[in-house]
Amino acid sequence: MRHLSQGRKLNRHSSHRIALARSQATQLFRHGRIKTTLAKAKNLRPYVEKLITTAKGGDLHARRLVIKEIHDQEVVRKLMDDIAPKFADRPGGYTRIYRLGVRRGDGTQEALIELVDAE
Repeated sequence: MRHLSQGRKLNRHSSHRIALARSQATQLFRHGRIKTTLAKAKNLRPYVEKLITTAKGGDLHARRLVIKEIHDQEVVRKLMDDIAPKFADRPGGYTRIYRLGVRRGDGTQEALIELVDAE
């Protein structure tokens, strides 16, 4: 049974998984969309959505919690000032995953994860 077994291991140890999630989240906030494997995109989605929900608070405590995860000050500024206010009235679902097909080299599923444009 898979009780309390959350997330994917991605053939990495825990510190490497955390570093991968931080790096991908930083690039997603910087560029708005990234191309990766389907498993990594599905692993990244809850991490990013929790960061955006935290950033929606907008106060100093929320900023410090985001800085704890994202170590690039420019990206944190963009997240707090530009991205989070767009999602102010949205209760969740800030990202979208598109399946792109299989990669030719190793046959793994590729995906495009992007931030939903809140109008």
